[in-house]
Amino acid sequence: MKQRLYIDTSVFGGFFDEEFSEFTKPLFEKLQNGEFKLLFSAVTQDELSTAPDRVRKLVTNLKTENTEFIETNNEAVELATHYIAEKVVGQTSFADCLHIALATVSRADYLISWNFKHIVNVQKIRGYNAINIKNGYRELEIRSPRDFMTYDDND
Repeated sequence: MKQRLYIDTSVFGGFFDEEFSEFTKPLFEKLQNGEFKLLFSAVTQDELSTAPDRVRKLVTNLKTENTEFIETNNEAVELATHYIAEKVVGQTSFADCLHIALATVSRADYLISWNFKHIVNVQKIRGYNAINIKNGYRELEIRSPRDFMTYDDND
């Protein structure tokens, strides 16, 4: 069974960003080749609605057979609210919390992000996962696209 990757909005923007494209483009190649199942949420869709044309085109070029669309639901909103209530992050980070919660309740294998302040951050990951476990969910692996690079073993 293919691993299921929830990708937040920052990764789509990272495709065209000089700092992040080196690691983001190979991840998108793997997605296009069907190596993973992409979990694409309504939250990501809403956030990308104001993105530049080239970013929106990247989304429309994704193969539907490798993509699973995730609607926002009450379970995810409630879990995201717990992250805020437990002060993992502040109230202004609710959208980030919703990404984490949607990936969690959808049983994603990984959440992929370039957001190091609120998501891919050791202290935050511990906080999110403590709340997940407390509420009967499994831990969520939170990584950056860099963690999905393939390296040659010729060294």
